[in-house]
Amino acid sequence: MTRKLTRRSLVVLAAGIAAATVWAGAGWAQQQFFRIGTGGTGGTYYPVGGMIANAISTDKIVSTAVASNGSVANVNAIVGGGAESGFAQADVATWAYTGTGVYEGKAKVAELRAIANLYPESVHLVAKKGLGVKSPADLKGKRVSLDEPGSGTLINAKAILAAYGVTEKDIKPEYLKPNQAGEKLKDGSVDAFFFTGGYPAGAITELAATTGIELVPIAGPQADKLRADLKFFAADEIPAGTYKDVPATKTVAVGAQWVTSSKVPADLVYQITKALWSDKTRTVLDAGHAKGKAIRKETALLGLGVPLHDGAAKFYKEAGILK
Repeated sequence: MTRKLTRRSLVVLAAGIAAATVWAGAGWAQQQFFRIGTGGTGGTYYPVGGMIANAISTDKIVSTAVASNGSVANVNAIVGGGAESGFAQADVATWAYTGTGVYEGKAKVAELRAIANLYPESVHLVAKKGLGVKSPADLKGKRVSLDEPGSGTLINAKAILAAYGVTEKDIKPEYLKPNQAGEKLKDGSVDAFFFTGGYPAGAITELAATTGIELVPIAGPQADKLRADLKFFAADEIPAGTYKDVPATKTVAVGAQWVTSSKVPADLVYQITKALWSDKTRTVLDAGHAKGKAIRKETALLGLGVPLHDGAAKFYKEAGILK
């Protein structure tokens, strides 16, 4: 049966639609978006960022992990408004904030603030199996990928090569993300590549299982001097069996940190920090990527080279971690 709408019923219907629209608009207005700049999809930042973004998202806060070129690119995105936050190596964050290192001569990123220290990032020097590379010094004349511009890996690779007396002129450099470098190592057009990230890295795991790799130790007196000169490097070891048929390998590591801008509201960062250390996120981190287990509230303030965001500081004070 067809009912004829009266003028009164049309007025009531219009009022209902208007009220629903206002209610929906208010609901959307309450939502806040919080992007996390990560790294390439074949590394560690991206899957870890995805775990955290999913865990901390609520009906009020929508967090997303965004693939990027890595540490330097993430800092630039935060400054430029392309992301509310991002992951960065401790060295890159410190240099950006102080205007030193690779930021020498550039404006200091004075607005950079920390949310948390996350986990150690190990420098991987991956070589083709049977290549005979036993040290970074043996890379002279080889085709070596140092990672893309904008990555922390590129900065680390240059520092490590220099410590072993190797310059970019001594090698045939390429500037590729680890998954691309892995493909080139497979077809023989790259001999070795650097990657700084938490182990196991997806691209390297796949490469070890299909093609076979060797990890080159970053050890000895050159590594000792490197750590003495650049304090953000720490001695590290990638355990045996992390990658198929690869023995324990000594290397160096830097801290992975989650950073944001002082311009991001304190209440939002407080809620983000609180969500990071919730039971829900703990369950997700423990069940996901292997590096998730290394993200601990007890180590959240270790090695921070930039000030804590006021919102994060509020949480850590309430939790009794910050006095």
